[in-house]
Order: sequence, then C-alpha cells, then structure tokens
Amino acid sequence: MFQHILLAGDGSKHAMRACEKAAYIASRTEGAQITLIHVVDDLPTRTDVMDEEMRPRDIPSHRKKRVESMEHYLQGKEVHYTVKHIFGEPGPAIVREANEQKADLVVIGSRGLNQFQQMVLGSVSHKVAKRAECPVMIVK
Repeated sequence: MFQHILLAGDGSKHAMRACEKAAYIASRTEGAQITLIHVVDDLPTRTDVMDEEMRPRDIPSHRKKRVESMEHYLQGKEVHYTVKHIFGEPGPAIVREANEQKADLVVIGSRGLNQFQQMVLGSVSHKVAKRAECPVMIVK
C-alpha cells in the first residue's frame, strides 16, 4: 500500500517514535522504501561558522550525526532506506520533498505543543499535514 514512505526526522525522541512507526509499516509492505529526510535550518551555528573547512551550503557532519540513531534503528529492522540531508525551513522543505518525490505517506513526530505554542510558533507537523499531497501520519 505505502511503497514510498517519507520519514521526517531530526534525531529527537519524537522523531524516533515516528521512525519506529515508519519501519513497522515498511517491514509489512513488500518493496517499501523509506526516505529519511533531515532538514537543517539555514542559520549556521557558531561552530559551523568557526569551522575553517566548511564550504558554503555543506551540511556539517555534527549536524548529520543527529539522525544516526534513526539510521541504526532502520538498519536493525532490515528495511530499505535512504537518507537525505537538506537545508531549509522544516515545514515547507518536508512538504516540497514529499510532493516532488510523490511519496505515498509522510511519517513525522509531534512535539505536543499546546494551543498557545502552536499559535505563536506554528507546528511543523501541522504545516506538513495541511500541505502535503499524500497522507500524513503524525506520531505523538
């Protein structure tokens, strides 16, 4: 049913729960493929700026390491997956990738913001659910 699953992750405990659900779905669907997408916002950290070898638009390795636990989990479940690290604002970047890749399902974790926090900060999972052209599973 869901052949191409887009898993949005940042290495947080919420993303890890989403990873578990995506792996569960993929392991029960023959030929399923997971794309783990890690979106790094455009603002470099002080460490990034101080790194002499950082080329513009490279994603530093310490940022990539944030999703290593998710990669290890997927390896242990023996599901087919690829990892994609991109720069951008998380909500729009995830939606763009889901729509361009023609994903069958987006799986994303939820931080559980209260109504005031959602109003002020916005919710990445809410933005994705509103704008993605495929079903979105929000894992709490």
